[in-house]
Amino acid sequence: MYEFFANLTVVIHLIFILFAIFGGLLFFIFSKVIYFHLPALIWGVYVELTNSVCPLTYLENWLLHRGGLTIYSNSFIKNYIIPIIYPENLTANLQIYLGIALITINIFIYGLIIIKLKKK
Repeated sequence: MYEFFANLTVVIHLIFILFAIFGGLLFFIFSKVIYFHLPALIWGVYVELTNSVCPLTYLENWLLHRGGLTIYSNSFIKNYIIPIIYPENLTANLQIYLGIALITINIFIYGLIIIKLKKK
């Protein structure tokens, strides 16, 4: 049961990461998403630029430990999602580049939002 919740946490973690990267695009569907996206974006930038660890990582590890596991046994999670969230060669410098990419992508997205708002 713990592995199921660990897997669920990993999926939620991936969804959060994707939301932090691309969530601003949801503005074009639901304008109030900005109130959720901006804190997620700030958190994502903080984690990447300060070499911090997301609390979801601790939750995943705790659930695995409680389930008596050290790694995920589910092949889909282990083979496809874990490498996206936790790249094998992740260094402090690469995290900074990822943080800069996160900022750059969202500057572009929010630029599109500003252009749309000015057209109204």
